[in-house]
Amino acid sequence: MNPIKPGVAKSSARTSVLSDETYGKIKEMIVKYEISPGSRVNIDALSLQLKTSQTPIREALARLESDGLIKKEPLKGYSATNLLTLEEFHDLFQFRLLIEPWAAEQAAKRITTEGKRILNLEMKSTMKTLKQKSVDEFKSLTEHDARFHKLISQLSGSKSVESAFERTHCHLHLFRLYMAHRLHLIENNSRAKFVEGLFEQYYQNGSGQLAIIEHSAISNAIIDGDSKAARASMHSHIQSSLKRFSTSVE
Repeated sequence: MNPIKPGVAKSSARTSVLSDETYGKIKEMIVKYEISPGSRVNIDALSLQLKTSQTPIREALARLESDGLIKKEPLKGYSATNLLTLEEFHDLFQFRLLIEPWAAEQAAKRITTEGKRILNLEMKSTMKTLKQKSVDEFKSLTEHDARFHKLISQLSGSKSVESAFERTHCHLHLFRLYMAHRLHLIENNSRAKFVEGLFEQYYQNGSGQLAIIEHSAISNAIIDGDSKAARASMHSHIQSSLKRFSTSVE
């Protein structure tokens, strides 16, 4: 076996860090609508703007393509993906109804002391989101939402389920919709009302966050090892979310 030279290792590490930083910057540009949905992405322009070479730009775009934020078309290059349509949104939740209740059930059956500790830490951290305001509050809530559901998929022990959930990037698309609403970028009035109702009804319920209340029920069932309750709570959580969203559309 040939030893890796120190200089090569350091260079590789620097390249990896640069690639991660570039990915983070472009992702933020997309989420904040500095790069609008459906617009072309110019690699040369990004290279100049971010003051980096084209290699980390291309690597970042490839990762963002897997996130569903960028699409690449032959002879056309890269562009930012459009926002989810209402039909796609509904379809996404139907998919989640198939895999996530099962994941919660399996998580309850397989839960370990370490798993309980991680779940408890995640739920305690959500209290910080209650002190946030406006966009920061919603950003914190969507980040918690994504972490919580990903954690359940991991605790299920199924790599296929974990991978399937990650590929949906559901909460990332939720935040894009929210930012579009905040920035008044949704022109169709019925669609704008849908997005506004979606977030106000899903994340707010009186003085508390409804999502956190529902997550607590799921978490408690898993920690208690109650697989039936965990499955039922997760199914109810996703189904009631979809019902609230549908009400907003109507």
